[in-house]
Amino acid sequence: MRYHKLLYRFVRFRKFLEKHFNSRGIILILSGLIGILGATAAVVIKNLLHLTSIAVSKIFAYSSIKYLYLIFPPIGILLTLLFVKKIVKDDLSHGVSIVLKSICKSDGKLRFHNVYSSMVASSITVGFGGSVGLEAPIVLTGSAIGSNVGRFFRMNSKHTTLLLACGSCAAMAAIFKAPIAALVFTFEVLMLDLTGSAILPLLISAITGTVMSLLFWGKTVMFTFDPTQTFLMGNIPLYIILGLLTGLVSVFFLRTSRWIDRQMKRVNNIYARAVIGSLMLCGFICLFPTFFGEGYDSVNAIINGDFTHLFANSPLSEFFQRPHALLLGVLGIFMLKVFATTLTTSSGGVGGVFAPSLFIGAFVGLFVALMAQQFLPWDVPTANFVLAGMAGVMTGIMQAPLTAIFLIAELSGGYTLLIPLMITATCSYISVYPFEKYSIYTYHLAEKDNLKTHNKNKYALRKLQWGKIIDTNILTIPIHSTLRAYTDLIARSKRNLFVVTDDSNHFEGLLVMDDHRPTIFDQSQYDTLLVEDLMIDPGEFIYDDDTAAEVLEKFNRTGNFNMPIITKDREYVGFVSKARFLAEYQSFIAADSED
Repeated sequence: MRYHKLLYRFVRFRKFLEKHFNSRGIILILSGLIGILGATAAVVIKNLLHLTSIAVSKIFAYSSIKYLYLIFPPIGILLTLLFVKKIVKDDLSHGVSIVLKSICKSDGKLRFHNVYSSMVASSITVGFGGSVGLEAPIVLTGSAIGSNVGRFFRMNSKHTTLLLACGSCAAMAAIFKAPIAALVFTFEVLMLDLTGSAILPLLISAITGTVMSLLFWGKTVMFTFDPTQTFLMGNIPLYIILGLLTGLVSVFFLRTSRWIDRQMKRVNNIYARAVIGSLMLCGFICLFPTFFGEGYDSVNAIINGDFTHLFANSPLSEFFQRPHALLLGVLGIFMLKVFATTLTTSSGGVGGVFAPSLFIGAFVGLFVALMAQQFLPWDVPTANFVLAGMAGVMTGIMQAPLTAIFLIAELSGGYTLLIPLMITATCSYISVYPFEKYSIYTYHLAEKDNLKTHNKNKYALRKLQWGKIIDTNILTIPIHSTLRAYTDLIARSKRNLFVVTDDSNHFEGLLVMDDHRPTIFDQSQYDTLLVEDLMIDPGEFIYDDDTAAEVLEKFNRTGNFNMPIITKDREYVGFVSKARFLAEYQSFIAADSED
């Protein structure tokens, strides 16, 4: 009954908006509403994680912590798997990739269960020690809120996608208290078109999400550091080295995660896969307890120079207390984190790579800082390099340098570090791009030719249905016809081009009237000259199953303005004009880009 009353009020609200506002005004109002809902979702997820962690920690109090590492991650992953397979019955594995896929393939439409399912699943996974983050599920939740609000208010695909982006922007702004980074993320990762009609709703959502976050959580920043550690010009070479190293570490992360995922999928039984993967995860957590959960506590600790708890409860804790062993331990942490993260998700856990990328980057930055402190006589501030390393790895894994720069600056309240962040992110991107053309979010979409957002021209060529512009009005003539039959055909046609076929309609050649003007007036040859003596071979054909990209490539290579279309068996289909093809292509692009 309450549900029906709530639905009735929403319907009345929709009718009110449709009566008093135009579509642009409705979008601005809805962007604020989505900002509130997206921020609320972020708060709910964080509170769910907090409640789960409290429940787990109470059990910790009665047992040896080392053994609990072998209990909780498998429990969390199995609970998540049961929730996803038995209740949700849909894929929740990669939140941002799901959002991108919805933009590319379903006009920004996300299923309603995405509003709550990723919240619950990720909270269970991370709360029980899964080595992933909550940010991608939060982005998916916010996007689903925006998408479903757009559908409820009967928006077209453009406006639904825009509201989806508003939800994503609001959720990210709320979880990080980083409105600028959230706005940049929308354009850089989701690749929403940067238009005037899109900026204002996104700004409203980002501001609303941030304000709601401040109301719930206050003004504290996620990472606290000493801002007196200023940027030194002498450290620029070190930031360049850090950027290049974070890029290579990102390549290692991307390729290793795909390899692990492929190996895990070889185990066909999903429950056996969950058990095997979660037990392997437990092994990594036992070696490096910092892999338990998101890992932000460890990041905050190393930013503030506290390394005492990094290896607590590890069987190797005594070894890492030896001189120079800390470097080896830090190296092990950022090299093995990819195994912990990918085993969590490939086993059935739900979570994202925001937190792991920041975690790995922090330890890469710490590694470079500790190495530099061993050999250089001047000050090498650990916190600065930790934060810059976070920006570097995030850039490499997500291929989003601007998002990484502004996110770390806003997370730490440290815009004084803008130059080091820019240097590191730029060098990271330079070192990643030759090896990895796609980010962790876009790789699988690009593999299946479904990546609309990052190259709209290529996407248009893949999706353009050029078959509807085939010209079938060009007349055909049998190959054994005489010149008389040819002249009769010319008299009946308004075209100067004709197709020669055999008795089974197989393509044999072309007749171009302009080439035969002297001949067609020579009546002495009307019954002796055959069209097969006059026809020409076009040399290049378009096949009826060619893609639009292949059609365009053939036009460009040959320089022809018209080309015949045949089947693989040379059966004649029709003609296609380059002018009509390009006009259709431009119309497709324009329809996809209009505000």
